[in-house]
Amino acid sequence: MNKFFDISEEIHNASKKAMELCADKLKEIDEIQEYNQHRMIKAFQTAKISESHFVGSTGYGYGDRGRDALDEVYSYVFDAEDALVRHNFVSGTHALTVALFGVLRPNDKMLCVTGTPYDTLRSAIGIEGNYSGSLIDFGIKYEEIDLKDNKTVDVDEIKKRLDNSYKMVYIQRSRGYSLRPTLTCDDIENIVKAVREKNKDVIIMLDNCYGEFVEKKQPLSVGVDLMAGSLIKNPGGGIAPTGGYIAGKKDLVEMCSYRLTTPGTGKELGATLNVSRELFLGAYHAPYATGEALKTAIFASALFEILGYKVSPEYNEKRGDIIQVIELKSPQVLEKFCVGIQHASAVDSFVTPYPDDMPGYEDKVIMAAGAFTLGSSIELSADAPLREPYAVWMQGSLNFHSGKLGVMLAANEILNDK
Repeated sequence: MNKFFDISEEIHNASKKAMELCADKLKEIDEIQEYNQHRMIKAFQTAKISESHFVGSTGYGYGDRGRDALDEVYSYVFDAEDALVRHNFVSGTHALTVALFGVLRPNDKMLCVTGTPYDTLRSAIGIEGNYSGSLIDFGIKYEEIDLKDNKTVDVDEIKKRLDNSYKMVYIQRSRGYSLRPTLTCDDIENIVKAVREKNKDVIIMLDNCYGEFVEKKQPLSVGVDLMAGSLIKNPGGGIAPTGGYIAGKKDLVEMCSYRLTTPGTGKELGATLNVSRELFLGAYHAPYATGEALKTAIFASALFEILGYKVSPEYNEKRGDIIQVIELKSPQVLEKFCVGIQHASAVDSFVTPYPDDMPGYEDKVIMAAGAFTLGSSIELSADAPLREPYAVWMQGSLNFHSGKLGVMLAANEILNDK
């Protein structure tokens, strides 16, 4: 029994069984953590990081050594030619939007091959919400390929549809608020090969949110040209207070930097203020934090499968991101799950989450996150739109022990409500 938390004997017993089921998978994550941590240390050493790099700049930010060195660290760990890592990316969607506007021009055509993109990106593209300033508003043409009936990418349709008229192929790695499988690097490589059969010059761009440091392999190593993500997800390690990154081919990253600042100044401008140390420290912790989040997801998958719920991925499946989906069958159970996660938090444990309207989402959304950084998805959190099948998307946990407790309390909250 737990000395500090009131958890039923049934949940304790199920938890022990879950740990036995996923023991081998947890060891596998240890190996990935170690590999990626060694890669990160080598990146720091290659960039010759010193304490002087942690000093922030003001004003224009000319000659900011730390800013340039952080780009070098990310370039190394992502196998990129160049990277653009900045605290003033306000979200992953912002980084993705800067990348899209950076490389696409009026009358260009982009083809999303992973179905309809994540909710917040739809308004940036212009396929939902009718907001001024979208890609479509600027004359960029958008098309998408539906997933197959089994929710996997339709490679045959890619080969059928794609020709030299397209400027970009867009891939979303994570599932977003859908039940499709997340893409592993092997999946991404298969898509890249199919694309290159039809168009060798098209820009292949990846939304890499939630996928960083989940595997040893990197998307840029399997043919992706450009990718972007958020620093309050995996690569910020739970320490970066905000920010995002773009990484990939040097010429494409330069074009993106011109969109972020101005044509001609690009990466040369941008004060880092006093956040450089946190961004470096977050990057250093990122492989470990990501591994702990993966362990939490695997445990949650095993436990809720034992309790009779449909889960995705299953505990023994290969993973492409840190997200665990649990289908909870009703809005009431969904809310109880989120209450349990919230009450397991070190921050705002006394708060009760309720569904509400949120910018960028069509349905009411419930979010549980007692986080040190507002909205941080690498810290233990759970969220979901209130729509069938009333699945919850759980992610994060800076350490497995806290994550395991949160999952057990969520299960206990559901049990107590029966």
